[in-house]
Amino acid sequence: MKSKVLLLALATTALALTSKAQDAAKTTFGVRAGVNFTNITGDDQDSKIKPGFNIGVNAEVPVATDFYLQPGLLFTTKGAKADEGDGKVNLSYLEVPINFLYKPTLGDGKLLLGFGPYVGFGIGGKYKEGDDEMDVKFKNDVKAGDQSMTDPKIFMKGLDFGGNLLVGYELSSKLSFQLNAQLGMSNLNPKFEGEKPEDKIKNTGFGISVGYRF
Repeated sequence: MKSKVLLLALATTALALTSKAQDAAKTTFGVRAGVNFTNITGDDQDSKIKPGFNIGVNAEVPVATDFYLQPGLLFTTKGAKADEGDGKVNLSYLEVPINFLYKPTLGDGKLLLGFGPYVGFGIGGKYKEGDDEMDVKFKNDVKAGDQSMTDPKIFMKGLDFGGNLLVGYELSSKLSFQLNAQLGMSNLNPKFEGEKPEDKIKNTGFGISVGYRF
């Protein structure tokens, strides 16, 4: 399943680059930054929403009238707060969203409606509770010897993937405002000694962002 998602992302990105080459004059580039409100949901998982942020760049490649392909690259923070106490998980990802965007004229600006897949690669994380903290290590198959009593760690899979939804508005000044939701489909629990985990946990969230097109 993971390989299929990666192949889809690569194929779609290749299509975007090809379209860009064919119609470079109409392809635009933009920057975007915003606030995330994320959680880690799953079997027997009691947690609350944690705020974070995202920042990145994207391109808009026209594919038909008012329709665009929007590949991007984001640095984004996710995680969750413990349902009780002050514990929280902070996760950092490099994320590649590839959205299919409908962008009709509405008033002086343009309506933004989009959806598509994303692939995220974990690059760092920590679990904090009071003055104590543990590193989050990204690994697909954990061995018994990976855990240490003197240096305990939390293990999660490094690959995350799922779907995006977005709705927003772009002003005539090229400034835009956007609401987005994200549903993770990848089980972040790693294998242990080659055995698949029984419990599943996934990233979920929504956010608000501001963008600008050049």
